[in-house]
Amino acid sequence: MTNRKALVVRGGWEGHAPVAATELFIPFLERHGFEVHRAGSPAPYADAAFMSGVDLVVQCYTMGTIEPDELAGLRAAIEAGTGMAGWHGGIADSFRASSDYLHLIGGQFACHPGKDPAEPHESAEAHNFVPYTVNLLPEAGAHPITEGLTDFDLVTEQYWVLTDDYVDVLATTTQKVRPWDPWHREVTSPAIWTRHWGTGRIFVTTPGHSLDVLRDDTVRTIIERGMLWASR
Repeated sequence: MTNRKALVVRGGWEGHAPVAATELFIPFLERHGFEVHRAGSPAPYADAAFMSGVDLVVQCYTMGTIEPDELAGLRAAIEAGTGMAGWHGGIADSFRASSDYLHLIGGQFACHPGKDPAEPHESAEAHNFVPYTVNLLPEAGAHPITEGLTDFDLVTEQYWVLTDDYVDVLATTTQKVRPWDPWHREVTSPAIWTRHWGTGRIFVTTPGHSLDVLRDDTVRTIIERGMLWASR
């Protein structure tokens, strides 16, 4: 028997496989009692009557645009208690032209520095895959999203994120300074964070570029727990 409603909004840039990526997690939501509604655009956000019954928004919509009434509807729903969750560019690189959306989420993708540009490029995508560590902060040890987890390593895009102080960071990743980089000191960005907005809760994790990363045991656990934590 279902007792909660989830809206899965997916689309935008196809490089993040928004349909296949979200389908990985829909069975999990259904097992936890969610009636899942799928949408290929943010249009449902503008439907106040529908959104009032949504307990969780899972968004995987990289870049793209959002209309003013859609954004207003999303913000109003979250303020009233709807949760929002997402990963990688599907939430942290959505709707770049909307400053109000960026304000809501609290962190925005800036870049993912790749390998040495002097090296041969096997492909443009693979050139951006680098080894890095996600470091759990001490406060993550007791948080329901990250409890029992430890630092973990990935080889994928490492997000450099622009953010503000109104995020509760559970994990970070540090961009090193390599001989070819123009920056002069290491830069640490949040890799997992939460944000309270009105009576709603927002969960973001930056790993998740491709299906193999989403299938990583730790990444998948974090996303599954994050969705449940964010939900009303």
